[in-house]
Amino acid sequence: MYCLYILKSFKKNWHYIGSTENVVRRLAEYNAGEVRSTKAYRPLQVIYIEKFIDRTAERKRENFLKRTAKARVELLTSINDGPIV
Repeated sequence: MYCLYILKSFKKNWHYIGSTENVVRRLAEYNAGEVRSTKAYRPLQVIYIEKFIDRTAERKRENFLKRTAKARVELLTSINDGPIV
């Protein structure tokens, strides 16, 4: 199972979109400072997860969110406004 996730920084108003097979392990790596791109924004918290059966579908969704500002803003707004049902 592949997961797309969004991290939020406690320190700054900053979000990070990524993917992995193990979200718990990956979050621990981020918060331990092992990832250079997120090290300055620690501590981080997972605020959103989408699960996918195959890697191709997950990568398409990740690329879509990273390249389409409107979709990213709408998703983050819906997350901040309350639970997604």
